[in-house]
Amino acid sequence: MIIRPYQPLDEDATVALWQACALTRPWNDPRKDIARKLQIQPELFLVGETDGRLMASVMAGYEGHRGWVNYLAVHPDFQRRGHASTLMAEVEQRLLALGCPKINLQIRSGNQAVLAFYRRLGYLPDEAISCGKRLIDDEAPAS
Repeated sequence: MIIRPYQPLDEDATVALWQACALTRPWNDPRKDIARKLQIQPELFLVGETDGRLMASVMAGYEGHRGWVNYLAVHPDFQRRGHASTLMAEVEQRLLALGCPKINLQIRSGNQAVLAFYRRLGYLPDEAISCGKRLIDDEAPAS
């Protein structure tokens, strides 16, 4: 797998990857998520490719206190080969280079396989409750 920065021509393949990995939800328009990420730390949006095929992605960010990881995905045809671990190691190195002391990520409740994956990488559940408030409704038509 070759890891490289996301490029605008990767959009369709990235959205298809996220759909194949069941990461998309109706309330998060993946194309809007991509556009938003490209406005803030686009260098922390990485993709993996094999033989010219985009088959993995990870989106990271750092706001000066914590790093965050979103949209870690490896196409089902390429899973269980170490690609996700390799992407996470790359993101960790990039965040560490920025001075990031800790990385947070969210796992959907009940997703025990993903929780086990992150535990193997040293990520442990925090004693915290994740809260959210939607400021922009991606499902609403643009005015």
